[in-house]
Amino acid sequence: MGRCGLVATLLLLATLPAQSAAQPNIVFLMADDLGWTDLACMGSDLHETPNLDRLAAEGVRFTDAYAMSVCSPTRAAILTGKHAARLHYTIWREGSFRPPTDRPLIPPATVGDLPLEERTLAEVLKEAGYLTFHVGKWHVGDAAHSPETQGFDLNIGGTHWGAPNTYFWPFSGAEYYREYRYVPGLGLGQPGQFLTDRLTDQALELMEAAGDRPFFLNLWFHNPHTPIEAKPELVAHYEARLRAGMRHRNAVYAAMIHTLDANVGRILERLDELGAAERTLVLFTSDNGGFVNVSRGRQVADNHPLRSGKGSLYEGGIRVPLIVRWPGVTAPGSICREPVVCMDFFPTFAAAAGQAAPSALDGRSLLPLLRNPRATLDREALFFHYPHYYPTTTPVSAVRAGEWKLLEYHEDGRQELYNLNADPGESANLALALPAKVAQLNSSLRSWKGAVEAQMPQPNPAAANRRAQ
Repeated sequence: MGRCGLVATLLLLATLPAQSAAQPNIVFLMADDLGWTDLACMGSDLHETPNLDRLAAEGVRFTDAYAMSVCSPTRAAILTGKHAARLHYTIWREGSFRPPTDRPLIPPATVGDLPLEERTLAEVLKEAGYLTFHVGKWHVGDAAHSPETQGFDLNIGGTHWGAPNTYFWPFSGAEYYREYRYVPGLGLGQPGQFLTDRLTDQALELMEAAGDRPFFLNLWFHNPHTPIEAKPELVAHYEARLRAGMRHRNAVYAAMIHTLDANVGRILERLDELGAAERTLVLFTSDNGGFVNVSRGRQVADNHPLRSGKGSLYEGGIRVPLIVRWPGVTAPGSICREPVVCMDFFPTFAAAAGQAAPSALDGRSLLPLLRNPRATLDREALFFHYPHYYPTTTPVSAVRAGEWKLLEYHEDGRQELYNLNADPGESANLALALPAKVAQLNSSLRSWKGAVEAQMPQPNPAAANRRAQ
């Protein structure tokens, strides 16, 4: 969409009220498949992320933030404030249509399009007078469930696909995903242009065109999701930085994160130029843990010291970076160790906008933690549910209560217990040594699954027959 088109569209929204001094702009920046230690400020030994490091130095960094283990469930949970298990949206959109039938368990049939009757974060903020902009990855619905149907005034780039065919202009084709994919709303381009840059170009125009009206920018980057592609000069830079003993060793992946960070920097710089930084809440996170499988012949991510990655309910699959900067509220350079989860963003943003969040949300407002990182949310536990298969896991549920975490695998009923304070890498299974703790957490997990009506996988008769033969 060109600049004239943006301005004309925004003029149609001129009946909205001007910004209240108590109503911050909200800029929500989300990476795709970015691991917990993929930022320099989170411990990466290869990646350079000066802009995100700056954001952390100016705000609060959360050490124990969680998402769902794959992309679409996290996005649905953020938009509704409800757990993916409650929504029956527990796998990425395409996976909901074709569950496997050749495994010991048959995964449940799940939601693939976020129901229109769900009240979304964008709808709440729009009612509060915000201009609502979605830019980038969507992946929670078809055309009948697009961002425009879920409370967003404008949508640039949002489709039902989970990733582009390529990050390079024209961002379309069928080579990588074996179906024709494209990214709408970007207008004309030129060879060599990178998708992350183009999406940020559009976001910057929207921020400027909003003028003095409060805006909610939902900028969901594709980086660093597959296909693992990056600018050649940046790949060369990181290849030259590689040293023996590094945990992070994929120079192309590192270059993708470099571009992600550079575009976060462009957003922060424009807020400064507009004189809007002091009245803007900026939140940065990822939709799940890093992708530890192989793409184009090499392992993509390494989530060390956490175990495993995307898809798994081990910490490497669900623990993610989270940084929040809200001048006048967050203390610069502060660190919060309270466990939080992606459903918490809805009530947080609603409270920041002066709006009451809908009842019966699974999230809690993070405002007490933003004001005082040593505060607690007085929450008994966090729960996770992935009744599906992925290269890193079989169907599994999990609960984290304080320092303790229990995983329950549904194929064979095995349970694993870890003390995350002593063993964040989940290497020492304490289930046999601490049966009382296992029973306590298992009871809590079972009660939660019943309360949210979590869908469960079922035994596969065909698989049972094959074993019997």
